[in-house]
Amino acid sequence: MPRALHSTVGVVAHAAMMLCLALALAGARAEEPAFAAVARTLFPGADAVGALSGTPPAAPVSAGGRLLGYALLTDQVTPIPAYSGKPVSVLVGVDTAGVIRGAEILHHEEPILVVGVTDAALARFTGQYAGHAYTREFSFAADPPPDTVRLDGISGATITMMVLNASILRAVKAVADPRGLPLAPGAEAQVAALTAAMAAPAAPAAAALSTAAPDGDPIWKQLWHERTGRLWVLGVGLVVLTAVLFLQDWLTRHRRFISRFRTVFLVWTLVFIGGYGLAQLSVVNVLTFVHAVVRDFRWETFLIEPLIFVLWSYVAVSVLLWGRGVFCGWLCPFGALQELTNKAAQRLGVRQLPLPALVHERLVAVKYVILLALFGLSLQSLSEAVRYAEVEPFKTVFTLRFDRPWPFVAYAGALIAISAVNGKLFCKYLCPLGAALSIPTHFRIFDWLRRRKECGRPCQTCATECPSQAIRPTGEIDASECHHCLDCQVTFWDAHKCPPLVERRRKAERLGRTLDKIPIR
Repeated sequence: MPRALHSTVGVVAHAAMMLCLALALAGARAEEPAFAAVARTLFPGADAVGALSGTPPAAPVSAGGRLLGYALLTDQVTPIPAYSGKPVSVLVGVDTAGVIRGAEILHHEEPILVVGVTDAALARFTGQYAGHAYTREFSFAADPPPDTVRLDGISGATITMMVLNASILRAVKAVADPRGLPLAPGAEAQVAALTAAMAAPAAPAAAALSTAAPDGDPIWKQLWHERTGRLWVLGVGLVVLTAVLFLQDWLTRHRRFISRFRTVFLVWTLVFIGGYGLAQLSVVNVLTFVHAVVRDFRWETFLIEPLIFVLWSYVAVSVLLWGRGVFCGWLCPFGALQELTNKAAQRLGVRQLPLPALVHERLVAVKYVILLALFGLSLQSLSEAVRYAEVEPFKTVFTLRFDRPWPFVAYAGALIAISAVNGKLFCKYLCPLGAALSIPTHFRIFDWLRRRKECGRPCQTCATECPSQAIRPTGEIDASECHHCLDCQVTFWDAHKCPPLVERRRKAERLGRTLDKIPIR
């Protein structure tokens, strides 16, 4: 290489290295004042905030050389995965008397907090810790034991609030105990410790994240224990549904029974899974799972919500056996709400307005476009993807119970109203979760739904009546769009409705024979 060229390359490389170093230092300097500024608000009169140092890391806060307390970041002391799979970063201050001076959320990716909870509500929640010794007991119970600080949670964010509570209290305990807090008044040794701490370098990130949490079971174990009753109810419901799916060939011969059972089960899904259990699955769960697999998979990320973990486990198996229809047709609370609305509308004589087959075939692609858009956005920012995942009205309907600004309520209400005249329109055309579940449906092991050679050629009875319009004019069932409602299977066994079977029944009657002597397949 010519010397001049070699020199030029060297200069460019050196400049690039210096630029990267400058940017890194600028980022560090930009972050430090923000941390220090928030820390000072928790300690009025403070004039110095040291670097995060020690094990576990904490920053000493002082005034005139006198130690006031410590500021810490929960995600560097006790990084408990929250609902999003990532810990919430909360800056907490604790003074030398062991009293929490305050807490402020600096960063999070929690779906419920990204869209749905106001900053004022978050400030009210974190503000409840100020003025209480970290050794006190805190509880969300309506009637806590004596000497226990009662915390008001945020509606629809129970899991996140429990994680925040555990993160704050465990992090403060982990920092305060080894530093001997609370301190006796006038402890001159602490001034020397403060001077040394101010000069100490910040603790490496790896060391901070590897710090062991203080005593106490992982938060997910506590949640599983607290939700034992709900898990039993969910488990019984899933066992019953599994039995019905395996026995569908026999049960669908009884039109009245299967119709009533389905209605009762949909009510259970709506009330228990959606309303009480708040276990509506979402495309956000899918995006979180993909990110966890690619970056940092930990079971704790998914065990944090017991009901959703069990439901996802069941859905994963059922998709391989039956396809997406088991969830979309039986276990989705918003789908149940739409279907029950449609059933009520039909009983009242409301005219149904299904879309023409040509329009339907074009619109089913919309949900796949939405899924791809959300996935692409999540690669850049998961929190931004969560914002746009509001195309799902699930949070508005179940998590926040319509307690939201009017555009969200109007959107959810419009989808429910439309379902009265066009069954489950959202599921068919807009649901990104349904699109995500359609992908593994192509790999299902069995075809459980029975068809006859006459289906579609020329019989169109099932295709006309299919609420999800999943039966093609040629008679095939599109498993990617089928909700496994079993309506077509009820018709399959109905000798008074299925045209090929009606013809064979009449032939049997003319011959004086019973229908079971005539082949029906």
